[in-house]
Formats: sequence, structure tokens, C-alpha cells
Amino acid sequence: MPRLPGGPTAHVDTFCRELLPPAELLPEMDYSGIPELAYPDRINCAAELLDARIAAGDGERIVFHFPGGRWTYRELLETANRIAHVLVEDLGLVPGNRVLLRGFNNPMMAACWFAIIKAGGIVVCTMPLLRSRELAYIAEKAKIHLALTDVRIREACEEAMNGRVVTFQSAELEDLMRGKPATFDNCDTAADDISMIGFTSGTTGNAKGTVHLHRDVMAVCDCFPPYVLKPRRDDIFAGSPPFAFTYGLGGLILFPMRIGASAVLLEQSAPPQLIQGIQDFRATVVFTAPTAYRAMLGMLEKHDLSSLRACVSAGEHLPLPTWDSWRQATGLRIIDGIGSTEMLHIFISESGDGIKPGATGRVVPGYRARIVDDHGHEVPIGTVGKLAVKGPTGCRYLDDPERQAGYVQNGWNLTGDSFFQDDEGYFWYQARTDDMIISSGINISGVEVENVLLEHPKVLECGVIGVPDPERGHVVKAFIVLRPGNEGSPELVKELQDYVKSVIAPYKYPRQIEFAESLPRTLTGKLQRFRLREEQK
Repeated sequence: MPRLPGGPTAHVDTFCRELLPPAELLPEMDYSGIPELAYPDRINCAAELLDARIAAGDGERIVFHFPGGRWTYRELLETANRIAHVLVEDLGLVPGNRVLLRGFNNPMMAACWFAIIKAGGIVVCTMPLLRSRELAYIAEKAKIHLALTDVRIREACEEAMNGRVVTFQSAELEDLMRGKPATFDNCDTAADDISMIGFTSGTTGNAKGTVHLHRDVMAVCDCFPPYVLKPRRDDIFAGSPPFAFTYGLGGLILFPMRIGASAVLLEQSAPPQLIQGIQDFRATVVFTAPTAYRAMLGMLEKHDLSSLRACVSAGEHLPLPTWDSWRQATGLRIIDGIGSTEMLHIFISESGDGIKPGATGRVVPGYRARIVDDHGHEVPIGTVGKLAVKGPTGCRYLDDPERQAGYVQNGWNLTGDSFFQDDEGYFWYQARTDDMIISSGINISGVEVENVLLEHPKVLECGVIGVPDPERGHVVKAFIVLRPGNEGSPELVKELQDYVKSVIAPYKYPRQIEFAESLPRTLTGKLQRFRLREEQK
């Protein structure tokens, strides 16, 4: 069984630990970057984030705002404790069991998340829109026999599960909670015990289970937030990502709760609902994706966002035109960041006056990053290569040594992104490694072409890929969703091609353009370029 630093495991069910990658494929962990990372050998991240707040006197502070009500930290703690009793006493959970958690962003969903970890279980949080086939894959991969699901979306879970499905939101779980104590003795987990499995959102095919420890959860709370975001205890966080997306888990639960702040939980958080929620709850910090910022630009005149002081973007590359437009319209500099499900959260970013428009940012304190070539050797400043990262979190795929060997090399995590680093330490995104287009022997960044096309007033969305060509190997092809009131035509194709030629090197222009009603995206909003490529075969 693989050994990690942190003391004897508290897990009776050791299935996940037994299926961790072999030692030679594990990333090299570095906890020396900042003093906050010196955690004790025994730690339960749920207790650190929730019970510790009560001990600090924050029991009556608001933790969650939501349409129709709010919860205090004490209400969250007592609800989570009662659910933990149900898990252990009525549902037979033993430490190390995986529990599938499925629901919308609401307080009960959060309480279930904490309850599972307090009881020593491993949370496997899933997107509410997943269908039974996708859930069955996750349940089989992680050998899950217990699920907690919102009663409104129980059917797919019941079809997928080979085990017990318990519903919540005025349903079975609440009935079982009645009479349970409001206190609970948290499982004495080791810092290196597994707390959660995050399944990737699928930009490159089948979802992969990424294993994260109790210390990982704490590490992401103590790196990006205090050193880059700099949150305040009176902040009200809001955002669009679901809890199953680690970006949303951090931005809406982990980060605010680490300091005793609060968050707005919206079950529906498309741009119209998100911008309304920011206004209604006077949110001060927002976490969302570039597409949402772009969509909200057209809604600003009808909404009051004066409460906002910090805007965070991640999930996919932030186009410079979107950053510029948001700054001009609101006066706010969007904090760009890159993270991954494998690394749990953001590891490169910058804020305030440190932001260099167009750059993703600099390494978040606690992490190290460099640009390497195909052999893992560091390349000179200004040279495009593969991003390699190392720090207090790292990739551990569940039972997937082949993919593990592709992500972790020589102890470094290779994120699958092409960047270059400038002489001031800023990292500049170029493309996903498999999104770099080679045409006539020349590298072309599809994202660069996308950014230019997005500046055109008739373009709403676009995705750029390379498609096979007998003469050039590949040529650039753009899939474009037009703004309402515009129609595709040969004349518009030429107009867009000429526009790209006028802005960047002419050889980068899209030789093929296809107009589309929509673009394929994951449930978290990421553009699935691999699906565009598959459609061309």
C-alpha cells in the first residue's frame, strides 16, 4: 500500500489508497514554500473549516445566503453533525467508504459534503446534470455503494447505483436526521488520508478520478486566497461553478469558510441568475468563467454591481478582449488564474496592480512552475513549451497508471497547457498542448486566433482547431456562433478572415470557417475542442 507522509491511516476501507499510483509515478510534494503549509500529522479538513469556526466564536456569523434564507455557521455544523450520525449509525459508513454526492449549490448539499468527511468518508461530488450512464461510470470506477442525492434529480442516480440511494431536500435524509445529536466526534484522520475524489470535467475524453487528501484541501485554502485574492471576513462570495467543479468548491465553500466569511449559493447560476444574485445579495467577490463575464457585459446597465471588489476567472483561458471590456465597464481588473482538477485549485495567478493584461499571472506562493520541452528540460525565457508545476498539491489518478504517467513526469505535474514565461516571471497562455496547430511547420495558437475573432462585433463565441490538409498538414478552422441579428454568409467569412489578417500575422487566419448555433462545452463551461476535432474525422 503506498505510503504518504502524515501518520497511520484512519481508513478501515483502504480501496482508494490501494489504487493510488505507484511511488515512482507520484508527484513530488513540496510543503516548504510558505509557513502555512506545516500542518500536523493528524487533521480532518472538515473540522478545520467548520468546527474551528465555532471554536473561534463565529457560530452566529452567516455562512450561506440563498434565495429565501440564510444559514449560520452553527446551523451548518449541527446539520452536518446530524447527517454524520445518519451515515455511521443508519447507513453503515466506515472510514474510507466513498459516498457519491449529487445536488445543486445549496446549504443542504454543503452540509452533506462536510458530514461525509467528518465521518471519515471520501466525498465524490458530481454535477447535477450528469446522466445515469456517466454516474454509473463514476460509481464503478470508485466502487461506490452509497449516494446522497437531491430528491429532484434522484432518478438518474437510482438507475446508476448498485447500492443505497438516500435523498435529501425534505426527503428521506431529513427523516433519518430527526432526533440525532447536534454534536459528533469527528474521525481522527491523518493529514494524508483521502478526503475527496474529483472527477475531471472531460475536455479530453473519459473523466478521470483525481484523489485529494485532507492536507490538500487545507493547502489550497492557504495559498491562492491569502496571497493573491486577499479576502476579508466581511466578504460575500458568489459564483457560478457547481460544488463538483473544484473551482466552485474552493470559491464558494473552502475559501470563505477558512476566514469566517460567507457565500451566496444559487441553484441556478447562468449569467442572468448570477448577475441578479450579485446585485440582490451585495456580493463582493465573484468566481466564474470568461464566458459568463462576456455574457454579463450586456446586462450591466440593468444591474447594480457596485458591491463587487474582486472578480476571479478560471476554468479556461481569459481572452484579453473580455478582460479589457470588463475593466472599461466596471473599473474592476479580473483576476485570471489557472488551476486543474488534478491540482485541486489555482496555482498561477495575480491580482491588483500586479496584473499584466493578457498574462495569466505569476506562480502562487507555495508552488513552483517552469516551462519544459518534450524531454522535461527547462526552456529559455520567452520560449513556448509545456507548463510543469510542483507544490503542496499534485495529481494522483485513481487506478489509472497510464494517464498518471502522462501527467506526472520526473516529479512534476504537466498540466497539458502550452505557455511561455517572460523575464518578469509572468506566464502567458498559448493553448492546450493538444490544441496547438502546426500548419506548414509553423506553430499557431488556436486560442490566439479565438481571441482576435472574439474582438469582432459580430462574433459571440468561437472555437478554433486544426483540421487535416493535404498541402499544409493542418489548417486553421474556426467554428463561430454569431451575435443575434447576424447571419453567416460567404461575405461574412471573408470579412472575418480579413479581420484576423489585419490584427495578427496573416498566416494565422482561419482558412475555414463554419457557423454554428452553439459550441460543445462541459457542464462547467469549458470549450470541448476535442469534440470539434472528432466531428471533422
